Amino acid sequence: MEQQILTSETLKHVRYEIRGQLANRALELEKRGYEIISLGNPGLFGFRTPETMRLAMIENLGQAEPYCHQKGIFPAREAVVMQQQNRGISGVTADEVFIGNGVSELIDLSLRALLNPGDEVLVPSPDYPLWSAAVALNGGVVRHYACGPDKGFRPDVADIESLVNARTKAIVVINPNNPSGAVYDEKTLKEIVELAERHKLVVMADEIYDQMVYDDAEFIPMATLANDSVCLTFSGLSKVYRACGYRVGWCVFSGELDRAEEYIHSMELLSALRLCSNVPGQWAVQTALGGFQSIRELVAPGGRLYQSRQAVIDRVEKSQFLSAERPMGAMYAFIRLDPRFGGRFDDLAFALELLESHHVLVAPGSSFNTPYNDHFRITTLPDTETINIVFDRIETCLAQHA
Repeated sequence: MEQQILTSETLKHVRYEIRGQLANRALELEKRGYEIISLGNPGLFGFRTPETMRLAMIENLGQAEPYCHQKGIFPAREAVVMQQQNRGISGVTADEVFIGNGVSELIDLSLRALLNPGDEVLVPSPDYPLWSAAVALNGGVVRHYACGPDKGFRPDVADIESLVNARTKAIVVINPNNPSGAVYDEKTLKEIVELAERHKLVVMADEIYDQMVYDDAEFIPMATLANDSVCLTFSGLSKVYRACGYRVGWCVFSGELDRAEEYIHSMELLSALRLCSNVPGQWAVQTALGGFQSIRELVAPGGRLYQSRQAVIDRVEKSQFLSAERPMGAMYAFIRLDPRFGGRFDDLAFALELLESHHVLVAPGSSFNTPYNDHFRITTLPDTETINIVFDRIETCLAQHA
């Protein structure tokens, strides 16, 4: 047998189970004719991009054929600036805004522009695993700070500070949080900002779910607090505006911009190397941010997302096998298996059996870089009927092992 081609050593530290082994197995089962309930893609559950955004793209297709500026088209960047100003964030111009092929690309570019080999980045646990992967792929070292279920999935700033050393360059904050659905209060966010200021850390605020909050939860933009540090805010069209396939995200520099001049130039260089991001989708940004915010109806009592979330909460409360912190934001629930399964039926084994025998695809909690393996993540996207079907199958699966 011929010698296999050796791949990059950095991939040893990369995991992305959301589209990994289980997702591939789900595709195999679908090819065999099984109907799999996959609790992920918004487009699979009837959520549509607002019509005004589609029309804005169509009307500007003629202007979308050439490359645009590496940072993005001006109307899109200016619309992001206006949103920032409306939120009380001053000093930002279109020059501090980068449009990318989704937030995913901008996470990669921002870390590549910042990190030298061995530099460390503070990332929450559980995290959205792209953050940990992107740090590793760009030569950095991930230091996970705990946001465990015992603390309502909120961080303890004293614990975070114990991880800081001379190589620490940045801290990542995901709020509202994926996968836990936690929404951080102002006190917690202020303490994180003060920590960043003390240690001159770059604040990286992943706020892609910024308008997805429920009940009395309040979303507070990190940039409104981080005036004396360099803050990068990440958001986009994929979640709030149900336009995942458009692949349009943005990154905004704010705060101590004098300290960020070289950083911004480096981001511009990296952006230029890929010429520009997808142009047609950028023409939907101005309409999205300046138009009617339909997400508010979806997350209000009686709205589709609110009702689906409530159905998940109700089913977890009725279960003898499950528990969960009440998700206050985003579109996920991070659910815990009863301790009686400990040591013999972990999250990966559960997710695999649920898929193979009951044809429901969920994400094991440990794939979000947790030190524990008794959680799993589901989305709150399906309608209540589908959610009840899913939980009926989960209960049947767990009852067989109880």
